[in-house]
Amino acid sequence: MGAATAFSLNDVAIKWLSGDYPLHEITFFRSLFAICITLAVFVPLEGSYRSLLSRRLRFHALRGAIVVTANMAFYTGLATLPLGEATAIYFVSPLFITALSVLLLGETVGPRRWIAVLAGLAGVVIVIRPGGSAFQYAALLPLFAAFFYALLQITTRKIGVTEKASTLSFYLNFVFILFSGMIGLMFGDGRFSGTGSANLEFLLRAWIWPPASDLLLLAGIGLIGSVGGYLVSQAYRISQAGLIAPFEYVAMPLAIFWSIAIWGDWPDAIAWVGIVLIAGAGLFVFFREMALGNPLRWKAALRRGR
Repeated sequence: MGAATAFSLNDVAIKWLSGDYPLHEITFFRSLFAICITLAVFVPLEGSYRSLLSRRLRFHALRGAIVVTANMAFYTGLATLPLGEATAIYFVSPLFITALSVLLLGETVGPRRWIAVLAGLAGVVIVIRPGGSAFQYAALLPLFAAFFYALLQITTRKIGVTEKASTLSFYLNFVFILFSGMIGLMFGDGRFSGTGSANLEFLLRAWIWPPASDLLLLAGIGLIGSVGGYLVSQAYRISQAGLIAPFEYVAMPLAIFWSIAIWGDWPDAIAWVGIVLIAGAGLFVFFREMALGNPLRWKAALRRGR
């Protein structure tokens, strides 16, 4: 619950800042503060700084590249999409994992899970409404992000993970700092801004040095993100996945609540149908995996990289 709340607040803060700052700047400061918190608090909690001397730098680089791609896609879409609907679309990621496990890992998926996957994808189509007057191309970005998060988990399952949560967090935030710094050097002067698209402006807007109040907010985003990641890792470490994973879906009603309370974005009746289908399909497939003795797939799937 704490982790789901933390991730939800993280999304709220980034959407709040999306009209004033470029995404690469928000990402840079968030990751900078997060890596400092990881080094100061979570690495000592889990042992010593020697755990950061990983021999799997290629894995960390690959993982970082996939998460950065998914992260940038999700938040670019969030600049114009209602938070609740963007989050609902993102939660199709576990269903992508089920489908990709067949294509890339050769696993067998029964007809009931395939029906659930199709139901969840139908829910996405209902929320996005391609071809309708309410359709936004930006709605495809959370779907793209969900696919890449699923690809991350499939890759992780194939390679295997032995590092501690704090080590994974350190290298992930390090990749974010490198990537956002490079984007800032290329686009930070605003030479490519003025596109007329709010989503592209969020990517290409010029770097603006934040006042103290916004700097505190950026530090808070880093704190929330690092604490949320640690909480969900610890929850899965000390308890069964079947008890923890359903609480991840608390992020969906929370996102809808924030979307209504802060921005006045009420999902319409059609969107509610899609949201219920996505959540119901995801939970059905999860509990089916548990019944079949495959909790580890979902234990990884619901550890968000954002």
